Amino acid sequence: MRASSGVEDVLFAPGLGGFFYDDQEAVGRGAASNAFLYTGTPVTPGFSAVRMPAQSLGIGLRLSDRSLIWGDMMSVQYAGVGGREAPFDARAAEAFCREHLVSRLHDLACDGFRASCEYVLAPVAGGPIPCAIQYGVSQLLLRRAAHRRGCTMAEIICQEYRLPVLPRAVPIYAQSGDAREVNVEKMILKTVDILPHGLINSRRKFGPKGKDLRAFVHHVARCVQSLGAPGYRPLLHFDVYGMIGAEIGSQPDAVADFIASLAADIAPLRLQIESPVDYGDRSAQIEGYAAIVAGLKHRRCLARIVVDEHCNSLDDIRAFAAAKMGAGLIVQIKMPDVGNIADSIEAVLTCKSNGVGAYIGGSCTETDLSAVASVHVAVATQADLMLAKPGMGVDEALTIVGNEQSRLLAALA
Repeated sequence: MRASSGVEDVLFAPGLGGFFYDDQEAVGRGAASNAFLYTGTPVTPGFSAVRMPAQSLGIGLRLSDRSLIWGDMMSVQYAGVGGREAPFDARAAEAFCREHLVSRLHDLACDGFRASCEYVLAPVAGGPIPCAIQYGVSQLLLRRAAHRRGCTMAEIICQEYRLPVLPRAVPIYAQSGDAREVNVEKMILKTVDILPHGLINSRRKFGPKGKDLRAFVHHVARCVQSLGAPGYRPLLHFDVYGMIGAEIGSQPDAVADFIASLAADIAPLRLQIESPVDYGDRSAQIEGYAAIVAGLKHRRCLARIVVDEHCNSLDDIRAFAAAKMGAGLIVQIKMPDVGNIADSIEAVLTCKSNGVGAYIGGSCTETDLSAVASVHVAVATQADLMLAKPGMGVDEALTIVGNEQSRLLAALA
């Protein structure tokens, strides 16, 4: 017998994301900052200013037992570049959902998460549903499945993907934003597993031949030594937004030399570099990153490379994983860009089956609800790391993600 949907009403709640949308292309070209805002003209379609407040849209179900569950839609901070969708428009998203998805939610006749996603998020008029909408709706469907079965979202994932339920913590990675020095100290005092991101998103921050990045890397390593608790050895992770390629050159040997020298400077701490070069498209990115990873291995350097740009969808992630770069590569599974949470789960499993690192990422523009859902995905799949989100203040993101993981592990144990 087909189960009834139990849905009495579908609700929408416009809201804010945890930070701002930034025109990465304009910033990379040197848009000047004036206190918090950027001056200058945006260049990426969808931006009315270089920095705009992030929007979100909550979609809620009132169920027949009078309970209310929600999911949140949004896009990432650097929307509209690297193959990503344009900045999220809450009003347009609500109109789309009312036209195409509300009836599907009312007609939903299954309890399972995966089957519900396949039904509700099926293509519309021959085309895929926008990723931001898929992300929020799939959060909602995962919470609905957990509510109907009376268990955690992580347990739903383990049940449906036949994974062992492991009450084992996933390392948390915090991001500093532009308040680098202050936030690094916060992270160290709170013994964050992986830090600090650094937001090295312009040549000004990178410095000639990487001089300013190198100084900051040294600063972080010294702070760990002077402020950290005895035995504290965090992994140091820096996102450089392609600036190694822009300033030093995109030749894999030159990139590997630069990264290896940074890694040697901070030993015995370990190093990860995100987005060292933007090679322009997926195929070139895979070829270039494979050569960088091979170069680091040849130099006996244990630093790892993290891919972000041109690796957005599940198909993209499968292509990077299939390149067999091994443990020297970590794939960021940027959940709002992937869209459907079911695809993010598949992405982690694909990376693990190919011996590639899996990073449950996302953006500072997310919300508390999306961050909480990502914790359950990371723990259920035993990803290699997960991002503390939303926002750029460190404390709030660590509270949301860290405390949810602690509660989840207690429940699973």
